[in-house]
Amino acid sequence: MTDLTGRHLIAGHWTDGGDSFASSPVTGAPLTVCNGGAAEVDAAMATAEEAFTVYGWTSRDDRAAFLDAIAEEIEARVDAITEVGMAETGLPEPRLRSVELPRTANQIRLFASHIRKGDYLDRRHDTALPDRQPMPRPDLRIMQRPVGPVAVFGASNFPLAFSTAGGDTAAALAAGCPVVYKGHPGHPGCGELVAAAIAAAIERTGMPPGTFGFIQSNTTEAGAALVTHPLTRAVGFTGSFRGGKALFDLAMSRDEPIPFFGELGAINPVFVFPAAQAARGSDLGTAWAGSLTMGVGQFCTNPGVVILQEGDGAEALVSAAEKALSEVAAQPMLTDGVAQGYRSGVARVAGSDAVRTHLRTAAEGRQGGPALFEVSGADWRAHPELAEEVFGPAGIVVRATDADEALAIARALQGQLTATLQIDDGDTEAAKPFLPVLERKAGRLLVNGFPTGVEVADAMVHGGPFPASTNFGATSVGTLAIRRFLRPVCYQNMPEALLPDDLRK
Repeated sequence: MTDLTGRHLIAGHWTDGGDSFASSPVTGAPLTVCNGGAAEVDAAMATAEEAFTVYGWTSRDDRAAFLDAIAEEIEARVDAITEVGMAETGLPEPRLRSVELPRTANQIRLFASHIRKGDYLDRRHDTALPDRQPMPRPDLRIMQRPVGPVAVFGASNFPLAFSTAGGDTAAALAAGCPVVYKGHPGHPGCGELVAAAIAAAIERTGMPPGTFGFIQSNTTEAGAALVTHPLTRAVGFTGSFRGGKALFDLAMSRDEPIPFFGELGAINPVFVFPAAQAARGSDLGTAWAGSLTMGVGQFCTNPGVVILQEGDGAEALVSAAEKALSEVAAQPMLTDGVAQGYRSGVARVAGSDAVRTHLRTAAEGRQGGPALFEVSGADWRAHPELAEEVFGPAGIVVRATDADEALAIARALQGQLTATLQIDDGDTEAAKPFLPVLERKAGRLLVNGFPTGVEVADAMVHGGPFPASTNFGATSVGTLAIRRFLRPVCYQNMPEALLPDDLRK
């Protein structure tokens, strides 16, 4: 396997710090990893603040060239990243080499293209009106400016696209904000390789060494230190509700609270309407099973709940889903903790008297296998704990008696990343009352298809009302994500020589 050090990257140097922990790969020998804490975070944040005095005032073209260089350096390490990522996470080679790594590089390049255009700056100018009565108007210019050093937490389920050089890091660097990244202990070697790619791009383009810092850790100390550090100006997080909520509370309890952009997961409900159900119930069941088990169900957009209405096609959908799921063997999950959490969630649902178990695959250790449950609409509403996310390939069928009960279920939902409507032409009128409800519940609404697979594009929203995310006005995927790390600054009667370059005539 590729030589790895398990060290931190601080001020452009690979350094030891803290005690150590052993990684837990699916295959191969564990890696001894430095376990950073408050001291390492403080050193990284200090160099990030120093870097910001330069990096925050670099030109858009220079930052775009830096981002392009990061993408190229990651691609140059594709063999090593794929090898290490497969060993650490159990993800198959095509997922890492042909899907996730290209997506990571492409989203970095997307931000490079986005900042070159400059539209994100939202520049506005109200010219002076010295003769206006009863009072003159000053010259006013406004533009978005970077907030300062940003802390980013990596996700367990995406060792590339939502981790070291993932969307949060790319958006922050594009905005002009240095990043201090807390590595995920589930893939420390993969994180180190990508951090090395960013370090190479920093050196290649002449950016300040503190523009990017990388702290390895498998405890809560480093995370808490990052969120509470006085130099941290914003936080990007993708992970569990419990971990994200704890960090969010820390961000809000600071003497100076800071924005915490947490993506905390969801059950991503799928509403199946009568005409679609009658016409293609069996096909929908099979397709749902495929989406549910993609990546062993370890996607934040995994459609964990399907809401049916009693009638033609309902039995066919459930039967097809059960058949398709029964043919999927247990597979390795991303970490031991994820596998344990999945089995606990399945046991919790199966233990409810309100639930009928269709399928529960035997699995142990790091393995996770499909599960399928069913509950009536009335019992679903009476047992809100059933709506808690089970992170893995488990699905629940909710049988509503009619459209009114399905709509009541929609109204009772908590915030979601996605909500899907499965409709045919005959369902359009019946679906209309759901739109005003669901657009208040989710960040992305789909008609037909399934939500797994998040397109990286200008118009994408990956976020939603709490508890899906901690800020319903933001997205962690797509170019709008850059706005999380910017703030508007107004320049009044400012001489042109003192204005930022992007505001000069």
